[in-house]
Amino acid sequence: MKKKIGKLKSSIANLELSKRYLTANTLILANEGYGKTNLAAHIRKYVIQSNTPTLYLDFSSPKEDEVEEKFKDENFNYIEFDETNEFQIKLDLAIKDKKHIYLSVSPEFFSSSRDEKSILSSTIQKRDLLDNYYYFFHEISELGKLYTQFDDFLIYILRLISLKKLGLTFLSQPHKIFENSHVKQLFTFLYLGHVENVANHNSAMLKNLKSHNFFYQYRSENNSFLLSQIKSDTVIIDS
Repeated sequence: MKKKIGKLKSSIANLELSKRYLTANTLILANEGYGKTNLAAHIRKYVIQSNTPTLYLDFSSPKEDEVEEKFKDENFNYIEFDETNEFQIKLDLAIKDKKHIYLSVSPEFFSSSRDEKSILSSTIQKRDLLDNYYYFFHEISELGKLYTQFDDFLIYILRLISLKKLGLTFLSQPHKIFENSHVKQLFTFLYLGHVENVANHNSAMLKNLKSHNFFYQYRSENNSFLLSQIKSDTVIIDS
């Protein structure tokens, strides 16, 4: 199954999601207000239409009435994270029923120590979630808090991806951690939108991107001993 979510600027072809998205990892980077959540919502709808349950972790910690309306469809099941037994029971019931979960959570629940595993980390690594759910990591409004509180973030994501059977989408404002070559290798699909205040070779291009426009890269599928080729284009996502 394929789903059209936009158009390529270099041709008349449509930008389509395919089943490869279900097992690969996607990174969406852009400043706030330039279409990250709209793109993530498209991917979420495709995953849901593919009969795969989703766990959407929103690290901006919104109350239910603060969640964007685009997520409040018939599959919207809001849960606010805390460290109580009542929360775990509610979450386990949702997982048992394979409901699509929108989890509001503060990054402060992560441990700030490499040697201490938080309840949040243990929750995200529940076996039923790792085996059956497609994850979304949504961190926009307070980017610095996640990386300040969780100094072992890179190792954690590496470990989590190695445990998961399905893919994930990570959407965020730009941060220097994403310049790390090891982090880049984790993702098959990259959407890079409007970015201010960056000092790199393509900063002029990124500053001129309008809302819902992304510089798009992906690793081609390659059934050979050769390294996968990276293909690029500029895309316009349907609003």
